[in-house]
Amino acid sequence: MPEVLVPPARWPRWLQNFAASHGGTVVAVVDGGVRGVAQDGSTFTARLPFSRPYDGQPDELADHVVVPSAWGVLLVRKGGFAIARVEAGAVVASKVGQRHVQGRTKAGGQSQQRFARRRANQARIAYEAAADHAATILAGVEVVVTGGDRSAVDEVLADPRLRSVGVVGPWLAVPDPKRVVLEQALRDAQALVVSVHNAGDGEAIRARG
Repeated sequence: MPEVLVPPARWPRWLQNFAASHGGTVVAVVDGGVRGVAQDGSTFTARLPFSRPYDGQPDELADHVVVPSAWGVLLVRKGGFAIARVEAGAVVASKVGQRHVQGRTKAGGQSQQRFARRRANQARIAYEAAADHAATILAGVEVVVTGGDRSAVDEVLADPRLRSVGVVGPWLAVPDPKRVVLEQALRDAQALVVSVHNAGDGEAIRARG
């Protein structure tokens, strides 16, 4: 099921909207998260940010959001990266960078092979640049929220200097990382992670609070 990121302050309203749309909802703590089942059969599962398990009262989930004293965000796509370090609730270091990586080509034969090699080299250089900045900005940070392109993030985190970095949820599906994208990612990283299934059409949906 797709995930919805709900700011803790909006959680009570989100629950009200869910019940208004699907009928009375019974909530319970299940497997480290809060699961809700509505009268029409629709369900949701809500979890704390930073992959923290929850075992409190079902209606107090938002009150138990705990932000690490030091954490980071790492966003990577082929065309760029964005990195931030947060300490005591403030961004103390960040970097946004872009690197040119050619798009795909419809050419065939040797031309296509040369193009693919050139594109791979450009991507490798871009990832190395991202890893250089990440190693500096995220030094000593053990909790990092990631996003962008999964394979690109994996390439950067494969750098030995980032071996101690622990990746936590949520995964942030972001476009090419720019400053405004990084700023939104920092907010989204601290949101409740909610998966919703709408029994009305049998498909997972993105509910909005």
